[in-house]
Amino acid sequence: MGSKSVPNNLSNVPKSPTSTSDAPKVATNTPNSVKFLIGGVAGMTATLFVHPMDVVKNRMQMSGVGGAAKEYKTSFHALTTIFGKEGLRGIYSGLSAGLFRQATYTTARLGIYQALLERFRQPDGRPPAFIVNLLLGVASGGLGSFLGTPAEVALIRMTLDGRLPVAERRNYAHVFDALARIIRDEGVLKLWRGAIPTATRAMIVNAAQMPTYSQAKQVLISSGYMQQGFLLHAVSSLIAALVTTAVSLPVDIVKTRYQNMKIIAGKPEYSSILDVFQRIVRQEGILSFWKGFTPYFSRLGPHTILTFIFIEQLNIQYQRRVLKNETYSSTL
Repeated sequence: MGSKSVPNNLSNVPKSPTSTSDAPKVATNTPNSVKFLIGGVAGMTATLFVHPMDVVKNRMQMSGVGGAAKEYKTSFHALTTIFGKEGLRGIYSGLSAGLFRQATYTTARLGIYQALLERFRQPDGRPPAFIVNLLLGVASGGLGSFLGTPAEVALIRMTLDGRLPVAERRNYAHVFDALARIIRDEGVLKLWRGAIPTATRAMIVNAAQMPTYSQAKQVLISSGYMQQGFLLHAVSSLIAALVTTAVSLPVDIVKTRYQNMKIIAGKPEYSSILDVFQRIVRQEGILSFWKGFTPYFSRLGPHTILTFIFIEQLNIQYQRRVLKNETYSSTL
């Protein structure tokens, strides 16, 4: 009885429907806890590069207070003047507070936003409707700002200390020295001085920055102009930075003035946030709300670009090396 030969080529033999050996692996998204960690690390790393522009921005916003002569003509003049008078330590003054701010505020806002974004994504993986995305940015920015306000107060004071007369300087050794002395000398609630403008700015920044980045990526990909990658991340973050700078700078100036105010003859320099706003309009003019636009954008632009690029790259490496994903699933 002759036996049938078994074909050597089995490529055309249908596989059992239960076989999963060749089934594409479903990409696993980054866990929420890791999203918080990556957001904080990305923000802190970006700060190492752009902190000098934060110092310049704060100094220029305080220049010409009360109608006095402006100390700096341009951002470059401010940077060279600070470096000439105070050296490298001057342009990196308050770095510990800047890093602590990223470790609190940025970790919270980016982590919360990414977690919420994943929750509200459309079934096909696209970001939620723009208005929903906007509200996610507002919520995550407001919550993050509550945690980050103490670091913000310390940062403002430390970056502006060098412009004061020697006898009036606070000379904080580091961010924790600043926090401890504020609690001891002024009370724990003063750590949240300017919490309302800080939260307002944070909500505006996040509402402009995060949805704009997400939507810009989606539009550029859908139009066929770009694909997922470094250039897409850089262009999208630049668009987000321009929008964010324009809408958030006025609030940032009011916040800076209020958080840096002193007690004069036993009374606060400003009676309220509204008082700061009214004095700027009356004494310096409406355009003063965009004073320091160049250093603000010079800081916010690179910081936004670097933060988003670091987030994307860290997520790529995590998903590739830890989750063993074959395709990248962006968290933004």
